[in-house]
Amino acid sequence: MATKKPFLKMQCSACKNVNYFTKKTKKTAEIKLEMKKFCNTCKKHLLHKEGKK
Repeated sequence: MATKKPFLKMQCSACKNVNYFTKKTKKTAEIKLEMKKFCNTCKKHLLHKEGKK
């Protein structure tokens, strides 16, 4: 039976607001994800890091 991948919270590096949710693949399982995404509270494209569960 297949196991479901848990959701990850993507947190803005500037304001610490949780804006996005995503899933990890097997390739990125060991490293923490970092993506440049748009933050609605800062109104800028900023680095979003994987937050605590």
